[in-house]
Amino acid sequence: MVPLIVILGPTAVGKSNLALRLALAFNGEIVNADSRQVYRLMDIGTAKPSLEDQGQVPHHLIDILNPDQEFSLALFLELAHQAIQDIHRRGKLPIATGGTGQYIWALLEGWQVPHAPPNARLRQELEEKAKQGGTEALYKRLSEIDPETASRVDPRNLRRVIRALEIYHSTGKAPSAVRRKQPPPYHRLIIGLTTTREDLYRRIDRRVDEMLEKGLVAEVHDLLRMGYSSASPCMSSMGYREITLHLRGEFTLEEAARRIKYETHRFARHQYAWFRLSDPRIHWLEVGPDLDLEAEALVKEFLNACPERSRRESHECGRIPSTTEENSP
Repeated sequence: MVPLIVILGPTAVGKSNLALRLALAFNGEIVNADSRQVYRLMDIGTAKPSLEDQGQVPHHLIDILNPDQEFSLALFLELAHQAIQDIHRRGKLPIATGGTGQYIWALLEGWQVPHAPPNARLRQELEEKAKQGGTEALYKRLSEIDPETASRVDPRNLRRVIRALEIYHSTGKAPSAVRRKQPPPYHRLIIGLTTTREDLYRRIDRRVDEMLEKGLVAEVHDLLRMGYSSASPCMSSMGYREITLHLRGEFTLEEAARRIKYETHRFARHQYAWFRLSDPRIHWLEVGPDLDLEAEALVKEFLNACPERSRRESHECGRIPSTTEENSP
């Protein structure tokens, strides 16, 4: 059983920072579980770890695709499992973190995703229907054929709704019916970060303001200039969508910022549908001055519970370095 630390929670709550600190403390490497940070050239709007942070600790599944390439759950699972096994073989501790709930639970619950290759013609037809009747019409269709999947998909996330309908069209079965589970070989510790709604909204608003200060408008402008249209997978993401409309003259920058904040607030609320505070699998920690100490205590207890093994295997299990040792990533 490979030891795996997972850090989850809503956007802007501080997952990446905690993952970095734990990786430094416990000789770990980080596996990205955010569906947007896989794209190159999208740094500011995805709140991607800085180059300095990536220099301190190896990060996996970041900057692996161009902005016009599709990234699927099946591809994420394939790459994430490979990265986790590779980190473990090299005697490091894998730490997965991100806010994409579907990716997190698919990884932890061992989802076997059905093989349903992209269908360009069907996608175009569904996109046209969405333009004519709104995303709500497609979501209603998904709710009729697969209420379980619909309950886990944001009704406004057109790409996810279309992908679910695409699986149904390809297999003839509801996505939830063809999805199988096979427990993965992980001995896992799941840490959830949470805070009050008021504090979370403040954090989100502050992050959006910082993104604009760092050059989000220029980042989106450069993507459009390079030929990545609003139809590209990346440009439908929060922040990129609103700034694209601003650059077209449809919004003032102030209105775009308000819309980004509003949509991100809504997205954060939806994340709690994936990461439930009542879920007994998750060790929830409140964001605050004692967060690091509490998280480190959980990890120490988790690693100390690993079965007794040889000296080398204990290192691979994430051996806690002594105070005299250097915590190299």
